[in-house]
Amino acid sequence: MSQKVAVLGTGKIGEALLSGMIRAGWAPDDLLVTARRPERAEELRTRHGVTPVTNIEAAKTADTLILTVKPQDMGTLLDELAPHVPADRLVISGAAGIPTSFFEERLAAGTPVVRVMTNTPALVDEAMSVISAGSHATEQHLAHAEEIFGGVGKTLRVPESQQDACTALSGSGPAYFFYLVEAMTDAGILLGLPRDKAHDLIVQSAIGAAVMLRDSGEHPVKLRENVTSPAGTTINAIRELENHGVRAALIAALEAARDRSRELASGKKD
Repeated sequence: MSQKVAVLGTGKIGEALLSGMIRAGWAPDDLLVTARRPERAEELRTRHGVTPVTNIEAAKTADTLILTVKPQDMGTLLDELAPHVPADRLVISGAAGIPTSFFEERLAAGTPVVRVMTNTPALVDEAMSVISAGSHATEQHLAHAEEIFGGVGKTLRVPESQQDACTALSGSGPAYFFYLVEAMTDAGILLGLPRDKAHDLIVQSAIGAAVMLRDSGEHPVKLRENVTSPAGTTINAIRELENHGVRAALIAALEAARDRSRELASGKKD
């Protein structure tokens, strides 16, 4: 890998990308980072051998800029970068809700922009990263983004019009599973199990179910039916989930997440 890549605003996800790229064969000397705090930048240098720079230095020297700051900070960052980003730089945004047009309007005409929504399983190389092209991004730019984010999990290309839905499903998705595990752990305690045993039972069940979903090729309805015996324990539990509207609540929750992603794109903060 000879291209220089800069990660701007290197938090947990940005650091996960760096470590994934290094494992995939990128030379640390080709990786630049920026961080708000000098001690954080030095920590990244010590841990990964990458080079801390300023945002402006990154804009001038890197072939690819990966912007991982919070959505509310993106406008300020672009104001700083815009005078220094040549039109041939690839800009990759990891900010939820912000369309590629937001970047294209603020950067030099023709600047290629790729929008990526990843999620926190990037920290364990099991991310789902959803990739969309801006109006000037080519197949080569998309492939480059896949190469970078493929180091921390799977990638999927979608039209940008589907990004808000993907944010609701996948970007926020891990939180829903953590919430479900939290509730099931509380239920296990209510049923008389110690917390640690309830946790272990649920986590391994979740891992096993996820592997079956991924590897079996079966529809989730079929997999559920295989566990659901007539007049058994599972069907009684499913009946209570339906009685309490869990399916409808999940659909409403995902719609709310999608709507909030759209609000972020429009600049609404509250």
